[in-house]
Order: sequence, then C-alpha cells, then structure tokens
Amino acid sequence: MVDGNRPVGAFVVVDGEVRYRPVVDLHRLAGVAAGTVGVLAVVLGVAAATRRPGPAVGSVRMGPGGWLSVRGAPARRAARGRPGWARLLRAYPLSARR
Repeated sequence: MVDGNRPVGAFVVVDGEVRYRPVVDLHRLAGVAAGTVGVLAVVLGVAAATRRPGPAVGSVRMGPGGWLSVRGAPARRAARGRPGWARLLRAYPLSARR
C-alpha cells in the first residue's frame, strides 16, 4: 500500500535482525481478485457453450398393456391419419357412423 509516495509497512525486529514488511496492497489484491473472477467466468462460459446437449429421446419405459413408452419421442403418424397398430388390428375410433 502506498501513502502518497511512501510505501506503508512495518519494521519487524527478530533476533537482532530488522526486516521491513509491507502492508498488503488492497488495490493490487482487488485487481488480482477481479482478474481471477473474469478468467473463471470465461472458462465457465466456454464450458457451458461447448457442452453437449442431453439425448433427444427420454427414457424408455414399459407402458400400460405391455407397450413401450418413449418419453420425448416425436409422435409418428400414419399417412392416412390412423396409427399403424390401429390399421394392423383394423381398429376404428368409437363414433356414430351413418
């Protein structure tokens, strides 16, 4: 730390030897801390930007009736609007037909 043009510190006498111990420079310490935080922010930002996304499809579970249930999978539609299992079983929705 500097007071005007003079460094601030203390003279320490140990076993007849005199040593000068400067006081911690708070401005330098603040600069080093700010630089460390900045570098850490850049490293974490790069790590977050290069992180691979999770899987596109969720977990596969056994659904009701023994059917497989895939969470997050896009629904597959048949060309005619009926699902494949309905065409295979010749199933139709319950509705009044005329």
